[in-house]
Amino acid sequence: MVHPIILSDFLDYMKTIKGSSDLTIKEYGYDISIFLKYMKTRFNGLSYGDLENLEEIEISDVDKTFIERISITDLYSYLSYLDKRRDNAPRTRARKVSALKSFYEFLYVKTDQISVNPTEKLELPKQSIRNPVYLTLDESRRLLDQVRKQKNDFIMRRDYCMIVIFLNCGIRLSELVGINIDSVKNDILTVIGKGNKERTVYLNRACIVAVNQYIAVRPKVKDEPALFLSKREKRISTRAVQYRIEKYITEIGLDPRLYSVHKLRHTAATLLYKYGEVDIRTLQQILGHESVATTQIYTHLDDETLKNAVKKNPLNNLL
Repeated sequence: MVHPIILSDFLDYMKTIKGSSDLTIKEYGYDISIFLKYMKTRFNGLSYGDLENLEEIEISDVDKTFIERISITDLYSYLSYLDKRRDNAPRTRARKVSALKSFYEFLYVKTDQISVNPTEKLELPKQSIRNPVYLTLDESRRLLDQVRKQKNDFIMRRDYCMIVIFLNCGIRLSELVGINIDSVKNDILTVIGKGNKERTVYLNRACIVAVNQYIAVRPKVKDEPALFLSKREKRISTRAVQYRIEKYITEIGLDPRLYSVHKLRHTAATLLYKYGEVDIRTLQQILGHESVATTQIYTHLDDETLKNAVKKNPLNNLL
């Protein structure tokens, strides 16, 4: 996808100054490109026929004069389009609003290219708060037991190690794939999180044993620093990890559409909070969240906890 210069400059800023990840840059580039393509069709009359071929709209000529034509009304029209025509959920629309706000801040505040910033008035779509989906303690054990049934020793120890780290440390998929051999020092694991920020993760005994047993069978590959390797002896991809997790999830009778790799992160956070008596601030640091508000979704209470809480009401003893 060829970006207009004004967008390319913004993406370069996000990469070199803000230190955003390649994935974030890619998502921002795509989201803002779709926004600009929509604006072009809107300014040209906005026919539904044009919207069907929105991806093909040319935007290489978009400049600051074009950007300054866009009003708050246009922005809300775009959000309506995302909702009704692209079926974007509130969370997805909120992410795209954040991308737009960053883009406009770059043009308005950082580089003084435009005279007004309509995104200052743009509200984030209201999102429903749902408890995260996670594996129970018993399901987590069943998942690990299923991995041990693998006949290929290398595959078994690799997959077992990855899942043990997911379930005990709650790291992200991108963080796990990015681990190098020298990222592990005794009980300390160094990962690169969102925004290319380095974070220290402490390994418990289960993780240390799993890592050591995997390294013992990991092929000695020259010039390949990755800890977790594919069958081709290259750094394992995020999709390959997702496929392996989905396979085991299915084999223990759970729906892989509900229990994705990210749900293992939810599981780790839930188990730490429920059984490890970890406070919210500690959990925030373990998960690498910038805001404690993000961490609070993991402090949900299960039905048994709620039942016990009601039973402890002193009025429970009244007949």
